Amino acid sequence: MLAKVSRIQQLENQLSQANARPIIQPSHDSAPESDVETMSSRLSGTFHIHRKRGASGQPEPIPHNVSLKTRLFGQSHWTVSGIYLIRDIFNILEPCLRDESSKAWTGIKKCKDLARCIKAARAPAWPSPLTSTLPPKEVADALVDNYLRTTEAIYRILHVPTFRREYEALWISNEKPDVAVLMQVKLVLAIGAVTYDDQFSLRASAIQWVYEAQLWISRPKYKSRLNIQSLQANLLLLFAQEQVGVSRDLPWVSAGALLRKAIYMGLHRDPSRLPRVTTFVIEMRRRLWNTVLEVNLQSSLTSGSPSLLSLDDFDTAPPGNFDDEQLEAQDPVPKPEGDFTKVSIAVALRRTFPHRLAVVKFLNDLTSPRTYEETLGLDAELRAAYRVLAQTLRACTNAGARPSPSQFEIQVVDLLMHRYLSALHIPYFGPALHGTAYVFSQKTVVESSLKLWRAACPSPSLVGGTPLYSNDLPRLVACSSGFYPSVAIHAAFLIGMELCTQLREEDGLCPAPLRPDLLSVLEDARAWCLRVIKAGETNVKGYLLMSIVSAQVEGLMRGLGEKEVARLMVKAVENVGEKCLPMLEEMAASIQEQRGGIVDEIQQSMAVEMMKDWNILVSKITIVREYSSGR
Repeated sequence: MLAKVSRIQQLENQLSQANARPIIQPSHDSAPESDVETMSSRLSGTFHIHRKRGASGQPEPIPHNVSLKTRLFGQSHWTVSGIYLIRDIFNILEPCLRDESSKAWTGIKKCKDLARCIKAARAPAWPSPLTSTLPPKEVADALVDNYLRTTEAIYRILHVPTFRREYEALWISNEKPDVAVLMQVKLVLAIGAVTYDDQFSLRASAIQWVYEAQLWISRPKYKSRLNIQSLQANLLLLFAQEQVGVSRDLPWVSAGALLRKAIYMGLHRDPSRLPRVTTFVIEMRRRLWNTVLEVNLQSSLTSGSPSLLSLDDFDTAPPGNFDDEQLEAQDPVPKPEGDFTKVSIAVALRRTFPHRLAVVKFLNDLTSPRTYEETLGLDAELRAAYRVLAQTLRACTNAGARPSPSQFEIQVVDLLMHRYLSALHIPYFGPALHGTAYVFSQKTVVESSLKLWRAACPSPSLVGGTPLYSNDLPRLVACSSGFYPSVAIHAAFLIGMELCTQLREEDGLCPAPLRPDLLSVLEDARAWCLRVIKAGETNVKGYLLMSIVSAQVEGLMRGLGEKEVARLMVKAVENVGEKCLPMLEEMAASIQEQRGGIVDEIQQSMAVEMMKDWNILVSKITIVREYSSGR
């Protein structure tokens, strides 16, 4: 017996020694890996800019992260480079904004307060149960067409013939509609409403439809919804929340949950490795996985967050070159690669996915400092992939009478690729303004920003007799929230900062002429920002930013001194309040008519809070009196 115990102890010791391998732990060196600079502004709060130590071949540390309250942004988020670029502006304006009685601050404060009230009044009652109410048939038809022509053309979610049959059945059947179908239709209508007109006149209806869908999707019985239809609903809700401006969570958080749901359903494995199913099921699974990848990558880029995804995490092939109608046939054969189908855009973008993923991982992953040579290598790979993509789409466009990509599809693909290209170089844009080490990045950012701006917001002088926002992309950029308008305003801002730099570097008696195409962006951007507010946007920060930058450029062009330029910028802030406050008041009055009185709701809410405070105060006084009297 003792021998057995001794043997057991011996084995335990051997096992302990075998397992005593060094465990890799995160580095906790006493010397910090980054320098942190703190900036505080009345407008934007307190930011902490993190600069990682430069690697070999990198002349100076560049901003790597920005922390704000409880959030940490990676390099692809606009604040990481934006705050670095406008800190001088903050320093000039801050004394004025610190004075609560100043005209500049009071105007902006009123705009912020009224915007908050408008957003609260727009929100429907919660919970918002799903109803069978739909808009008139002709309006609904237009909204469905808008969705299919825009979002569905880029990100394949639905099998269009099936969706159209179910949609038409809602209008002719007297039976109670299937709730899942009705909710899917309402989300399509909400997305289509964004490009219905220049004013986003159906905003209230779109918000209501999104709220109804949010409630339906948040109900229990999760396991029963692990199917293709539920995944389609999740994707539609994600697009609707972002474009309509109803995002309970960050899109990156919701996209991550959706990625895990898709993996749990096995969409990350190619259907050829799974039990035999029909071509319809195979292609729908491939299409949905493709869209899940795109949504996750784009949300990572926009939020400045890690993708948490690698090419080793899936083996699902890109969708086959099938038109939707083909999938209803028995054993269909995919069309030749040169034939344009309704999935061609998604397939073409998928070929560039590895290169775009590499850019996002390079910018946002927690890695050691990268070298500029790595940036240039990624640039070359991304440009090569973009050239192949452009050649593919040009071949389809020149196909004569055969189907070809629409103007919207080509513009969006071009916008997406330039967005990734500019994101790769933007971290070096600020340092490039003070030296020559990153001049290639400076040039790339300026040219890409100009292309992004012109695609999203064509100049009035370039569209001739065509209504400025009649095309789908400019209307989507002006009326939606999230990715598209942020791309536009950040492109205009970077162009403005480039102009400021050129003017500061001019040493001659006569200033060198600035590029007219860059100068026109500043004027167009301010007009566009007002146009966006008129369409229902409540945030005036875009107009404020472009007004300040424009004032700085104007002062430098006129050769004014620092104090005179500062006065121009303060005046620009005052003008923002004067210009935007009446627009927001008109917006609030319109909601008051539609919703029964925004002012009454606010006053009632304030009265309730005051009554709560009064009750608490009375109860405390009573307790004190009882304690004092010994009861």
